[in-house]
Amino acid sequence: MEKFVYIALFAPLASSVFAALFGMSQRKTFVGIIASLLLFASFVASSTLAIEVFTSGQTIAVTMMPWIGMGDLYIPFGFVVDQVSVTMMTMVTLISTIVHIYSIGYMDHDKSFNRFFSYLSAFVFSMMVLVMSDNFAGLFIGWEGVGVCSWLLVGFWYHKPDQTREQNPSISPSWAANEAFIMNRIADLGMLIGIFILYWNVGSLQYDAVFTAIPNLDQWILNGAALALFIGAMGKSAQFPLHTWLTDAMEGPTPVSALIHAATMVTAGVFLVIRANPLFGMTPEVSYFIAALGTFVAFFAASMALVNRDLKRIIAFSTLSQLGYMFAAAGLGAYWIALFHLVAHAFFKALLFLGAGNVMHAMHDELDIFKMGGLKKVMRPTYIYMGLASLTLAGIFPLAGFFSKDAIIETAFNEGTYILWIMLVVTAGMTAFYSFRQVFLTFHGTERYDHHEIHPHEMYKFVLIAMSPLAILAVIAGFFKGGFEAFVTSLLPAYHMSEHTHHYVWLLTAIVTLFAVGGIALAYIKYNKGLERSEKCENSFIYKLLANQYYIPNLYEELISKPYAMISEKLWHGVDLKIVDKTVDGIAHFLYKSGDVNRRMQTGNLSHYLNWMAVGAVVLMIAAAVTSMIG
Repeated sequence: MEKFVYIALFAPLASSVFAALFGMSQRKTFVGIIASLLLFASFVASSTLAIEVFTSGQTIAVTMMPWIGMGDLYIPFGFVVDQVSVTMMTMVTLISTIVHIYSIGYMDHDKSFNRFFSYLSAFVFSMMVLVMSDNFAGLFIGWEGVGVCSWLLVGFWYHKPDQTREQNPSISPSWAANEAFIMNRIADLGMLIGIFILYWNVGSLQYDAVFTAIPNLDQWILNGAALALFIGAMGKSAQFPLHTWLTDAMEGPTPVSALIHAATMVTAGVFLVIRANPLFGMTPEVSYFIAALGTFVAFFAASMALVNRDLKRIIAFSTLSQLGYMFAAAGLGAYWIALFHLVAHAFFKALLFLGAGNVMHAMHDELDIFKMGGLKKVMRPTYIYMGLASLTLAGIFPLAGFFSKDAIIETAFNEGTYILWIMLVVTAGMTAFYSFRQVFLTFHGTERYDHHEIHPHEMYKFVLIAMSPLAILAVIAGFFKGGFEAFVTSLLPAYHMSEHTHHYVWLLTAIVTLFAVGGIALAYIKYNKGLERSEKCENSFIYKLLANQYYIPNLYEELISKPYAMISEKLWHGVDLKIVDKTVDGIAHFLYKSGDVNRRMQTGNLSHYLNWMAVGAVVLMIAAAVTSMIG
């Protein structure tokens, strides 16, 4: 099985290097095809490993070579394939393969087509390193790798100013990429502190050694390590208050958005909490904080999606909200349920983003849903895909979202955290509303795009066919919930509903379904005919508050960005120019002048040289005498 581990891990790297060979060349379709085939090879290898782990129940551990060895510190390049990592590997490579195939069509007119595939495959490789490593150091390498690749991909159109965000047109792809990168670096400092705490107290960064030693550590050490690691997860998975980068990252190409939100990057934070469950299981206070914050973010993000007009940003807010659901489950100890929702969410969220890419392709990059309408007449397959994904996101039976999201909501009830339960139920209704608000405004009603001289058309057939596995999995994934539980709980802690909750399970399900159906019905009444029933409350305080994301980006701009820029300006003039630069320039001036003076010694006259030698000898004798007297 070792060779399959290396194929799964390094096929994306080979894909990235191959595409990079043609990075400066004109668009070559075979680059995208070969890159997609290499990603498919990684998927086949991951699936083979999944079957092996499922049938044997054994963990596959591979040590490629030593990496760091200093004193007591030893970190190998080691990889582990167990129930958790192989689940992530299979999901990541499947969605990445589909996104690569999709990108062949979506990026067909882009002059940097080859470079895009190099970055995209490197992104996948970094995520595979993250999920497959058997130690925290390897995880951190992959963690930083996805950060760098996201910076490259979000800012891929660095030359292109933003034309889609009317509220803040100053944001460009480069700005968004820098925002994501910097905000994640802030959070990663917390993660590094957590890793240092664990190493300082355990003496190892290997998962098995750390998790074995955890019961012997003091509670305050465990709380500190868990909280610091979660700060890293907050940045990567865009939890409040480090959330603003996620929607701004929509400035990148749509395939990037699909990959970031479905299979890589933002799921890494949830994966970290699930992987380190022995630590978080020993810190109930930190875990409850994770659950509470996740619930708040689920509600918080859904509220902003209610009024947003940007198609991709609505889906991005949806991702933020669903990540909140995952953290709520993990914080309440239902790690396998969090992982199940992570996987189910990956399928329908990738489908939603790729469907949004089809709409963008048809609408010449227009993203304002108020300028669309009636697209189902010319984009029937995309309409079906996005409608199906929205039903899954809303949690309608028998689709995958129903099984995974309802399990999280039932967990909140089972744990007696009724405030969290109420917030999650209300959020489910809001999710259904904003999901179908975008569907109805995009595909139903009158063709508002006629006023903007846009002539929409459907995406290429091979792209639509490539999207079909996501649609199938979004429908059937929920039926494998029982088998998935049995598979991953051989590694993760088992979580079962109490008898008390079992008595109310049908009532709980009915309540959530009622909220979801109510949200869809309200969206239908308000938006099915387009903008005939327009947003009458657009001028209200609540509407403006939500449309401006609670003014948090403005707050960051006024309280952090502008003061930082002002202080930097003052320091540049007052310290850098007047002290640092003048000091460096003064040293250079002194050396220049002293060299100019000393140059006069080089006369070419032997008698002058002898005189200088005599002076030097006298200086040396005086120095020797002074030294002996002092000694």
